[in-house]
Amino acid sequence: MLLELGRAPRPLKLYFVLLVLCAFSLPGWAAEKMRLRVDDYQIEADLNPHAHKLIARAKVKFTALEDLNVATFELNNALRVTKVLDANNKPLSPERVTQDSTVRVPLAAGLTKDSTTTLTFDYEGVLEGDESLVQGLKLANVGEDTSYLLYGGRWFPVNGYGINRFTSTISITVPAHMIVIGSGRQTVGTPPARKSTAAPLSGKTYTFTWDKPSFPGTIMAGTFQEFKSDEAGLDLHVFFKPTHQALGAEYTSTAIKEFTYFVTLYGSAPSTTLKVVELPDDTVPAAWAPEIAAIASRAITQKTNYRLLANTIAHQWWGASVSPGSRDDWWLDDGFARYSEARYVESAAGVAGLEEVVKDMSVGALAYDTVPLSSIGKLDVFSPEFQSLVTDKGAMILHMLRWVLGDQKYDQTMRAFAGQYAGKPATMDNFRGIAEKNYGDKLTWFFSQWLDSTGAPEFKTKYTVYRMGNNKGFRVVGQISQDLDLFRMPVELKIDTDGKTEDKRVEVVGTDSPFTVETFGRPRRIVVDPDDRVLKNSTDVKLRASIMRGQGLIQQGDLAGALSEFNKALEVNKNSSLAHYRIAEVFFLQHNYQAAANAYRESLNGDGEPRWTEVWSHIQLGKIFDITGQRERATNEYRQAIQTNDNTQGALDEARKYLQKPFEREKTSSG
Repeated sequence: MLLELGRAPRPLKLYFVLLVLCAFSLPGWAAEKMRLRVDDYQIEADLNPHAHKLIARAKVKFTALEDLNVATFELNNALRVTKVLDANNKPLSPERVTQDSTVRVPLAAGLTKDSTTTLTFDYEGVLEGDESLVQGLKLANVGEDTSYLLYGGRWFPVNGYGINRFTSTISITVPAHMIVIGSGRQTVGTPPARKSTAAPLSGKTYTFTWDKPSFPGTIMAGTFQEFKSDEAGLDLHVFFKPTHQALGAEYTSTAIKEFTYFVTLYGSAPSTTLKVVELPDDTVPAAWAPEIAAIASRAITQKTNYRLLANTIAHQWWGASVSPGSRDDWWLDDGFARYSEARYVESAAGVAGLEEVVKDMSVGALAYDTVPLSSIGKLDVFSPEFQSLVTDKGAMILHMLRWVLGDQKYDQTMRAFAGQYAGKPATMDNFRGIAEKNYGDKLTWFFSQWLDSTGAPEFKTKYTVYRMGNNKGFRVVGQISQDLDLFRMPVELKIDTDGKTEDKRVEVVGTDSPFTVETFGRPRRIVVDPDDRVLKNSTDVKLRASIMRGQGLIQQGDLAGALSEFNKALEVNKNSSLAHYRIAEVFFLQHNYQAAANAYRESLNGDGEPRWTEVWSHIQLGKIFDITGQRERATNEYRQAIQTNDNTQGALDEARKYLQKPFEREKTSSG
């Protein structure tokens, strides 16, 4: 996931969205086994933004993967099927099953294995409010300002989400003032005749044709400011809302750099066209489709959010091009995109930038490390556990594989994998085969350890220093210990001496691994894995993992459980500003303002990590004083926030805003 624990706050309700970033990558209603394969969609849809209504017809061509009597598709529960016709235009009798958001269509004559047929669905409905499987998160919405029909929103009959690749021709009719963004070759014309009076009386029809099997099921419509560039052979279009038009040029430049960087790593993308689109804030923070990288409005800030953009663009290779062969292979998509983000950070911000990303990934990888990644499909895909493992543990596996293979062989592996499986589904075994070919030996020990097992080592060292005769320096004899009996990994030792620093690569096998190092200067300190090349436990990781689990429980509405996890973090470090801050957020959410204020004060008096906890604690204290009618004390807190000069997530703008006008608590239906 792309929420880093060290990143800034925002109101707690935003965490519900952030913690399931790209959760729609694999819905919980995806079938365990595909019984049919959709080959092509021909979709015509009318959007009536004023009425928030979608009226559509979808002609679905599919092939039976086994003998079929019933064809089942997922479809958003807000949409009502009015008619289904078979290939001979004979009406069929569909059954709506709202429990799993499906439509079951009995086939009059059945369908034998490997046979192909078509069904035509007429359907309509109001797409407004929350109709997704994740509370508080919309994946399909028809709105007057912006409409978005994300593939995960099930706005057309879906099969084998994220696994079943398909071609499509999608025609969308909208009012004349809107433009439509989709995947593939685009044409614009006048609306065809429609029987329904609910369709727009005038407007334009945008048609998108995608003729290479992929996942072209995402559509966005609205009013946008468009920025174009053909630099470096990329046909780039950036669609921002008018409020962000001043940032368009910088994001255009950043997108070009990121896209071309990934070309150097992985080879050609499936298309040289890319559309960067601004999403509303009431949906996911990022979404992708062939030729599309969409990021939420809140992520488009003065300080370019190049990490989120890089991750989203990387899905052109990992997702749009190479896709997972099964649910258990899902890390080949989200994990690969996450580590692609890390690689770009390394190129833009150096080794220090990479180290920060790796720390974030390590926490995500170990926060829910109870299920082996090779059997991840057993988990609820909307759960924080699934998202953390496929994204962060998947990325950490690539980070460690890079250390095992070396940069050159690792890059050869990734480029070969991207090229060999371009436009195809791939499995873990496919990837392992290419990695082993470049490594020159079997990697069963590596992949078994990180894919088929759980847990990570916590390294400890003990050693003795001997002075060698004739002024030849010192010999260090010691051992690295950890508690995983089957563990095997190369690990770097860093020995700080009175002279130069010495490095040694040690093969750690089992619980105790001996080492001997000779140095000229007297050894002062030995550090195991100083550059975090291996996924490992530590005090800091345990603290941040507890905080991540707490945030996951908040997402699920379990505030008591969240407080318990945050208090576990305080057991690791009672001065953790971050843990105190997260506790304060829960109390604030509960309107327990005295307890929240106390916790924000504890955060200010803590270790100051991460730095943004200071500015946001002052802002939140200011809000509490405003709510409780203490305006003078509130303005004092806002001024102290401004004095930090820390504008993380727009903190200074927020403080100045409430200096001018007191903060007011949002009114809810319950008061």
